[in-house]
Amino acid sequence: MSPFIIKAIQLILSLSLLIVLHELGHFIPAKIFKTRVEKFFLFFDVKFALFKKKIGDTVYGIGWLPLGGYVKISGMIDESMDKEQMAQPPQPWEFRSKPAWQRLIIMLGGVTVNLILGFLLFMMILFVWGTNYMGPEQMDKGFAVADSFKQYGFQDGDKVLEIDGEPLQNSMDVNRFLMLRGINTITVQHQNNQTETIKVPDNIGEKMFKEGVMQPFMPFRRPVIDSIIEGKPAIKAGLKKGDSIISINGENIKYWNELNHFTKKNKQKDLTIVYQRGDEVQSTNVAPDEEGMIGVAVSNNLPYTIAHKDYTLAESISEGFKDGYWTLRDYVYQFKYVFTKKGATQVGGFGAIGGMFPDAWNWQSFWHTTALISIILAFMNILPIPALDGGHVIFLLYEIITGRKPNEKFMEYAQMVGFFILIALVLYANGNDIYRAIFDK
Repeated sequence: MSPFIIKAIQLILSLSLLIVLHELGHFIPAKIFKTRVEKFFLFFDVKFALFKKKIGDTVYGIGWLPLGGYVKISGMIDESMDKEQMAQPPQPWEFRSKPAWQRLIIMLGGVTVNLILGFLLFMMILFVWGTNYMGPEQMDKGFAVADSFKQYGFQDGDKVLEIDGEPLQNSMDVNRFLMLRGINTITVQHQNNQTETIKVPDNIGEKMFKEGVMQPFMPFRRPVIDSIIEGKPAIKAGLKKGDSIISINGENIKYWNELNHFTKKNKQKDLTIVYQRGDEVQSTNVAPDEEGMIGVAVSNNLPYTIAHKDYTLAESISEGFKDGYWTLRDYVYQFKYVFTKKGATQVGGFGAIGGMFPDAWNWQSFWHTTALISIILAFMNILPIPALDGGHVIFLLYEIITGRKPNEKFMEYAQMVGFFILIALVLYANGNDIYRAIFDK
């Protein structure tokens, strides 16, 4: 089965699970407060449904448009824009007849379920599979450091020991912590075994984003080509996937960063690359482009050992809660980048979400990605945009504080505006996916 199909199946299964549970988060409290739910749908049933069945007062079904799901609650101004029902006198079973605090609980139910699910999945993953990590003991060769970070005192071969005075179990977390957590100091051990605590700028995360240096600390990788980028110099030079780089202009190449440094220092200059393909040693000439790139991606063949840690039930609950908290906190922190010119171009839709899943089926990776998406959905749904749960929550809080309901006509217009905003965002995000698929090759 092709990687695309495997990713697509995982995406559909994950989103279906999250959508159904999210809508149950609205459905259950609605039923508890004796509010009638007219529809419960996975996906949208525009004009027709793939399946539907009425049980009691509720029609359960599956729509054909996979852009989410919904519950239609009687007496509520929502995306259905059922003006005829709203024109009738309020009925005891309707949403609008319930106290504001009950309506608030109903609206917060979906977000609450997504958050709880995300945290529980992180706990389950640690309890069932434990975690793999590479600490300083496993990374005996340390990191290859980006040139822009050497100005602070970091060196190739550095081992990361501590972040802000706290030991770092998994050295591979250093880039994410720098980007998202406002790190002040990093303690490293240089190749000469000297330990140094280096201060980094307060705005280091923003600098990394603006400069495009998202991973200043990279593990040393063997120079084995994993893929070739279309239209780049490597194609013309005849390099192929699986080729192992031996030398460049007579200098031996042991690790990928050495090749990367060499090409960046020799932009648009002819270079002689010696490589091994199967049992044969061959050579070719290649000229890096104006960015110093030849257009090859490296294999994930790391020359390090990987450590493993198992967790007791109590430990998995504690550490899983921390994973959930930091996942939410990190996503909220990086959300500000969406409002920059560069960040807007990186917004993705279903293609980007599908790309988060692995090429081959792996339950641990599937549940980890599902936990991440669940927490992201919780945050996105609570944004104060009409038509989202967060928009309804804002209006309900206004009612609770002031004692006055917002005008129904205003609510209708707000719902329409919010709906069009959401449609525009969906089109934009998926348009970015299509653009990248066509041009970023």
